Amino acid sequence: MPASQKVAVVTGAGTGIGKAVALALMREGYAVALAGRREDKLKETESEGRSTNGKGLVVPTDVSDPAAVKALFAKTKETFGRLDVLFNNAGIGAPAMPMEDLPLETWKKVVDTNLTGIFLCTQEAIRLMKAQDPRGGRIINNGSISAHTPRPRAVAYTATKHAVTGLTKQTALDCRGEDICCSQIDIGNAATPLTERMVQGQGVLQPDGRSMVEARMNADDVGRAVVYIASLPLDTNVLFMTVMANLMPFVGRG
Repeated sequence: MPASQKVAVVTGAGTGIGKAVALALMREGYAVALAGRREDKLKETESEGRSTNGKGLVVPTDVSDPAAVKALFAKTKETFGRLDVLFNNAGIGAPAMPMEDLPLETWKKVVDTNLTGIFLCTQEAIRLMKAQDPRGGRIINNGSISAHTPRPRAVAYTATKHAVTGLTKQTALDCRGEDICCSQIDIGNAATPLTERMVQGQGVLQPDGRSMVEARMNADDVGRAVVYIASLPLDTNVLFMTVMANLMPFVGRG
């Protein structure tokens, strides 16, 4: 592999935002390790990237499994030799319901994926980035608008996304002396299969009890935003960035 080749790992790369970001990085010349639970979807992303001369590596991975995460980063190092960018994107939600009715098992599953999964991937990325030559790299976390403002009846998702903000800050602080930058991109209403419910029927529940259809944006715009952050030199960091559908209810009172 050419010495100038940049290398990225993208989790949740089979669909939605992860797929859009992986394809954007591949178009930019990155070799991308594509991680996710569904191998068939990862292969679709790899195939699309290859059609534009991109280089992808399919690595089926459950980020909540420490052994699977170690295997992902070992395979990345074995294949590409280094790691320049980690996009921590894999995440799940839980069915909307009153907080007191949420099963503990569901809470734990969301925490394991959305928070512990990012922590495990971050640990492995730091180990790789500190040891390689030239050292350093960039870790970008998908925080979500829910890292700032909750939706009704979404306690597990909201709590984990708020926690990602703390993890982003701690990683940025602890790793800055190692030439490792950490950023968080907070995404609002990207048009993906997970947000189809926002434009179907009556839309989604609002804090005042109404339901309404919400505006969405093209997920490719998120891909371009991540490519921008990744393009910066390691003496410069975008700590937080919000990319959102301009007409979505977030700023102010709706």
